[in-house]
Amino acid sequence: MRVYPQAVLASVDPARSDEELMRDLARGQQQALGPLYSRYASLVFHLSAQSLDRAVAEELVQEVFLTVWRGAASFDPQQGAFRPWLLRLTHWKILNELRRRRRQPTQDGEFDLVDEGPGPEEHAWQSEHERILKAALEALPPKQRQAVAMAFLQDMTHEQVARALDVPLGTAKTRIRSGLQILRLQLTPIAASLLGVGLAIVGFQYVQTRITLDREERAITLVTTSELVPLRLVPTSASVPAAAHANYRGREGNSVAVLSVEALPPGTYLARVRHADRWTSLGVLDVGKDGKASLIAEDIALSIPPDAVEVTLEPGGGSSAPSTPVLAWSR
Repeated sequence: MRVYPQAVLASVDPARSDEELMRDLARGQQQALGPLYSRYASLVFHLSAQSLDRAVAEELVQEVFLTVWRGAASFDPQQGAFRPWLLRLTHWKILNELRRRRRQPTQDGEFDLVDEGPGPEEHAWQSEHERILKAALEALPPKQRQAVAMAFLQDMTHEQVARALDVPLGTAKTRIRSGLQILRLQLTPIAASLLGVGLAIVGFQYVQTRITLDREERAITLVTTSELVPLRLVPTSASVPAAAHANYRGREGNSVAVLSVEALPPGTYLARVRHADRWTSLGVLDVGKDGKASLIAEDIALSIPPDAVEVTLEPGGGSSAPSTPVLAWSR
């Protein structure tokens, strides 16, 4: 894995905003990269690890921050905050890596040509981009529209445009230049919307990843908070191993809860919590040979401390009703 020189990661005023740090970085103050790396490296890694293996995800973190370092001057805070800018950069790095992998040879030395071209998301983005550009072109005055279309859609030189339109070279250049100025004025106000459309098209998986990551971050906070005392579920009968137990972690006002089990026989279990006479499912626990499993659940009902927590064997025979609890806690 690449690492940055210590001077680059040297600490600076931690109170400086992301945007201020990017401005310092653009001015050649390389130590400004340190706080940005500290703040966002784990986030970039978690996003990358959703689609890539750990080693590649670690490498991609370094590539992202190397790009931040080298491209700091291109960051414009007037176009948006640093965090979404970094997340877009990360997302495109991940997509590029996935596309690169599609172009790798298979085990028999052949290339997989099925996924060689852009995926459906990229086609959709390109189609929307072309639609908006076409609409802007059609709104140009006829003379400017014709000249710009020849120069940029047909890849003609200014001299070729002048000959095709039978006008002096200076007139052709003027029409192209004025047409581009009009286009710039038309497209600038919708640039943010265009970006939003692109993110909406290719970003569904990214949004889902962000939701998952946010939930995991809140779960980690629950697990690592020392003052939070977990609810301990214990065996409900002698048929359950005496060492089997579960820990439920939740907090009032927090809709995320974490449940972990240990020393249970392998199998598929269901977990749920009760508030008064209402039960809420936490999800499924697939316990392996080590007897361990955990899950992260999110539901508005979990923001209220439960009256009871149960772990049951998954019902068989098509029954939807939970079986007798194997682990339980109640007030």
